[in-house]
Amino acid sequence: MRQAEMLAEAAAQPQAGLAAMTAADLDAVLEIEQRSYGQPWSRRSFLDSLHAGYHAQCLWLADTLLGYFVALRGLEEVHLLNLAVAPDWRRQGWARVLLEALVLRAQRTDARWLWLEVRAGNRPARTLYRRFGFAEVGLRKGYYPVGRGRHEDAVLMTLALPREPS
Repeated sequence: MRQAEMLAEAAAQPQAGLAAMTAADLDAVLEIEQRSYGQPWSRRSFLDSLHAGYHAQCLWLADTLLGYFVALRGLEEVHLLNLAVAPDWRRQGWARVLLEALVLRAQRTDARWLWLEVRAGNRPARTLYRRFGFAEVGLRKGYYPVGRGRHEDAVLMTLALPREPS
């Protein structure tokens, strides 16, 4: 295929884009959430986050929700509370797109650090975060409920944010 044809084909493909999460998105968000986590957030948890003004973004490809994140701004830091990519869209770079969007947003608010917790047993997520530049800096014992009174440890990870160029 010639370069002009390849460019024309690429231009005809729908582009992925970020949009602020709204209550209208929650059916699609919850579908991904429930397929992604053994202890998923509830609709109420997402609504409370939206009403509290947390930064929540959805990544869309046309009318298909690829993934989302929810983050809380603190003093000189942003705490990533939830990030998920739809199972059919994993391992295609979409989680990295969401992380890059979060970093840009955090830099615009003069945050110096990005923090998160990840299940100790979630090797794919830990690998993704390490490759993105996060460092494992601690362990929260028994942080995540896994059912039947059991809990799983969380690995605390952080990323120092470079200052956005002026």
